[in-house]
Amino acid sequence: MRIYITLLSLFLITFGTLAQETDIVTGKVLNASNDKPLENVHIVNLNQVKGTTSSEEGDFELAATVNDTLYFSYLGFRTIRVRVTNDWLKYGVVKVKMTELGIALEEVLVKPIQLTGYLEIDVKNIPIYENYRYSISGLNSAYEGGSYSPNAATKVLGAIFNPADALYNIFGKKPAQMRKLRKMKEDDEIRTLLQSKFDRQTLAAVLQINEVDIDEILARCNYSKDFIRTANDLQILDAISGCYEEYKVLKR
Repeated sequence: MRIYITLLSLFLITFGTLAQETDIVTGKVLNASNDKPLENVHIVNLNQVKGTTSSEEGDFELAATVNDTLYFSYLGFRTIRVRVTNDWLKYGVVKVKMTELGIALEEVLVKPIQLTGYLEIDVKNIPIYENYRYSISGLNSAYEGGSYSPNAATKVLGAIFNPADALYNIFGKKPAQMRKLRKMKEDDEIRTLLQSKFDRQTLAAVLQINEVDIDEILARCNYSKDFIRTANDLQILDAISGCYEEYKVLKR
């Protein structure tokens, strides 16, 4: 009898786990000011590291379980986090309303390079970027590594032996969050989302760190200011992931 009870308990636990893994939440994203649907809103499950975008009618569906947090971001709108509840899973579509941001754009002055026609003079006027390596994400080649070293080994070693170092404080104290890096790299939907983003907000939300920490990680890993300023979020993801993998290897 005891064996049957044990087997039944294992079956119920397994069944409950499988049921949780197959839950799908559905919803519609609207503009809070006029209730019009918002298309191509980026939606990421911060717990399961799954992503999607809203359709032309604002509709979306995403794998989630109770208490998962969904992160909504859209250019020109305030980012929001919504927790998945039992009622949401039970009753279906939920309307998520996003509020527009009032952004005053500063005037930007573009100064073209003035060429004189004399090679010796023009060469001195053209800016030179001291970056050692470049890459387009997905081509399996290294990113540029800054102006001091073609790799991050020196900085990462410093992180290991100096407890006050930023890499130790971030990587060492947030192992669970950093393990999400691999999940993000493996999810095609999230990679597509990050490829068009430059604000670091989604990365910061998933990894539970702030944007200053992201800049600090890249600087400590010897990525140049030029790369940190201009790279899209997908390139930043790959750069942080590469630095973290080096950190783990050297720490062992």
